[in-house]
Amino acid sequence: MLTIIGNDMTAFGRLDFGFKDAAEKDENGSNLEEAFVGLKYGVASFSFGKQNFASDEFGIEEAIEVETIDEDRFDDTGTDGDDTIRIDIELDNVYIAASHEMKTTDGASSGIDGEYYDLFVATEVAGLELAAAYQQARAYGTAESLDTWGLSASYDFGFMNLAADYSSTDEDSVETTQYNVAAVFAVASTTDVAVGMGNKEEDNADDITEWYANVTYKFPAAKNVSVFAEIAQSDEEQGTEDADMGFLAGMRVKF
Repeated sequence: MLTIIGNDMTAFGRLDFGFKDAAEKDENGSNLEEAFVGLKYGVASFSFGKQNFASDEFGIEEAIEVETIDEDRFDDTGTDGDDTIRIDIELDNVYIAASHEMKTTDGASSGIDGEYYDLFVATEVAGLELAAAYQQARAYGTAESLDTWGLSASYDFGFMNLAADYSSTDEDSVETTQYNVAAVFAVASTTDVAVGMGNKEEDNADDITEWYANVTYKFPAAKNVSVFAEIAQSDEEQGTEDADMGFLAGMRVKF
C-alpha cells in the first residue's frame, strides 16, 4: 500500500500472510510473514517491523524447493526478523540495503534468538550483475559473533541467464561454505526452464551436493497463474543409502 504525503515523500506498508508451511505441516493456516510500515523520500526508503533482512536480497539459486542444503549461507543463519529496521537506497546502477534486528529490553529477541546486522550491495555493468552481502549475528547471552559473507555474479546472454554465488560462515573457528550455479532459459514467452546445483561444505564433515531442474509455465491470459514441475537429487546419505530423487509439481496463483 502506498500513500503520497507530499514534498516527494511517500508512506508505505505491507501485511503478508503465508500458507506454504501450513499446507505442508499440521499447522494453522494464518501465519503472518511480513508486517511493516515505512517512508520513502527520493532514492531512499526507511522501514520498520516484521520483514526481511538486507541479506535476504542475496542469492542466485533457482530451485522451487530445496531439501538437503539451504539456498545460501544467509538462508541458514537467518534472513528475517520481527523488530527489523531497514534502509534501502536505489541509485542509477547501484542498490544498497542495510538492516538491524533489535533486541527487546529484557535481552531476548522477538521471534529469533539474537541481534543481526546486515548489509547488501548490488550493481549492474553492461549486463553483468554483481552483488555482495555481509551479516553479523550474535546470539543472546554470547560474546562471539557468527559472521557470514557472500559474493554473486550473473550475466544475461539473451537466450539464457547464467549466475553463480559463493557464501561462507565462520562460527567458533568452524567454517561452512556454499556455492551455487544456475542457468535459466526462456524457451518461450510463457515458459522458463532452470537448471542448477549447490554444494555445501563444513569443516570436519562430508560435503553435500544437490542438483535440480524445473520448468514453469505462465498462462498467457492469466499472468498471475502458473504451473511448475521439478526434479532434484542430492548425494546426502540417509542412513547407509543416498537420498532418493525427488519430484515436485504444482500450481501457483498470486493475488
